[in-house]
Amino acid sequence: MHGEQALVSHVIFGWSPLWVSTLLFIATYAVIVTEKINRAIIAGLGAGLMIALGVLNQEQAIAGVDFNTLGLLTGMMVIVAITRRCGVFQFLAVWSAKKVNARPWGILLMLSVVTAVLSALLDNVTTVLLIAPVTLLITEELKVNPYPYLFAEIFASNIGGTATLIGDPPNIMIGSAVGLSFNDFVLNLAPIAVFILVVTLIIFYFMWGRTLETTDEARQRIMQYREREAITDTRLLIQSLAVLSLVLMGFVFAHQLKLEPATIAMFGAGLLLLLTNIGRDAGEQSEDVHSSFGEVEWVTIFFFVGLFIVVSGIEHAGLLEMLANQVIEWTDGDMAVTAIAILWVSAIASAVVDNIPFVATMIPMIESMAPTFGGAENLMPLWWSLALGACLGGNGSLIGASANLIVAGFAERAGHRIQFLPFMLLAFPLMLLSIGIATGYLYLRYL
Repeated sequence: MHGEQALVSHVIFGWSPLWVSTLLFIATYAVIVTEKINRAIIAGLGAGLMIALGVLNQEQAIAGVDFNTLGLLTGMMVIVAITRRCGVFQFLAVWSAKKVNARPWGILLMLSVVTAVLSALLDNVTTVLLIAPVTLLITEELKVNPYPYLFAEIFASNIGGTATLIGDPPNIMIGSAVGLSFNDFVLNLAPIAVFILVVTLIIFYFMWGRTLETTDEARQRIMQYREREAITDTRLLIQSLAVLSLVLMGFVFAHQLKLEPATIAMFGAGLLLLLTNIGRDAGEQSEDVHSSFGEVEWVTIFFFVGLFIVVSGIEHAGLLEMLANQVIEWTDGDMAVTAIAILWVSAIASAVVDNIPFVATMIPMIESMAPTFGGAENLMPLWWSLALGACLGGNGSLIGASANLIVAGFAERAGHRIQFLPFMLLAFPLMLLSIGIATGYLYLRYL
């Protein structure tokens, strides 16, 4: 508590840290939404002001940054950048397109399902890192608008990530706090995730499925492709797939190995850089490493750093805790009402703020409700509410989940910028529909 008092007294002019941090938070998000200035610049400035005005000191700001997320992203981006050179993603693109006779809707459906499955088995960030470049390749060849494909993949990645312990960071946090296993998540969340995915894909069919068209000539061009010819470097292919397999096994067994995803991804990146540079002279090595690091989405990485610090400011000032306490007060200790309130508040909050700090605040709040509901073992419906709300809520806006920003980064680099407001106007109602379905599921199964 002494630290908190010291923190309060350092806010400039003795202003209220709660008000200063809340106004800064709102201003930062408001400017990000306008898209007049690059989001990484705004997040960086917002973070700097949180420290300069005394809401946080530098130590607390750095502690608020989730380096596990950043390390995972950077490591996987380097691995993907190197792997891409051997042509394996073009191979994947052509193979999957040919499986559905290069029909635009079939390709959207196939890529969405692949994205959802991989997001459940790996994690949604790694999955979109692998799938988004492939998607841009195919849509360019077919001369169709990539937006519906990328939009569907964002939704599929967050829905798929909901299904397992390792699919989405909030699930990892809840699992470790409560001691839930991989199987617990599969049994409780996978059934509803599959159902929501099917409903969402049906809606996408009515939105885009009948209007996605390409010429027979473009389809024939893809059907005539020999996917084998896409592989330009067999040695690099073997090295890349070996390292990628090791990294994926590392993710699956991370719990037993007592390793964090960031460590596994960064180690994999270092190993692949070593394998591809053995036998080269110093000049070639330097050029290769520069080129690999040059393909990392640094704008996204620095946006995250700023965003984590801005959210850490409102967390330190007590805004998130205040909101969580308010939920419990409103629901008056009724299990069904509390579970549904947590589901909806988590979903809406996760669409607006990064779901990681929100979940970090909610975990101790839910744990403290154990006496109200007669012991920790009776809190399970609340944990599933939090997991569903935080993971599915990520679909509500472009900044709702890490995966969304990664896709937006690839799209921007390829010249197809995904705009914040148009995305949200379409995504937010669809996200609310998925939360409506999850409400029914929670009520019927647990309440």
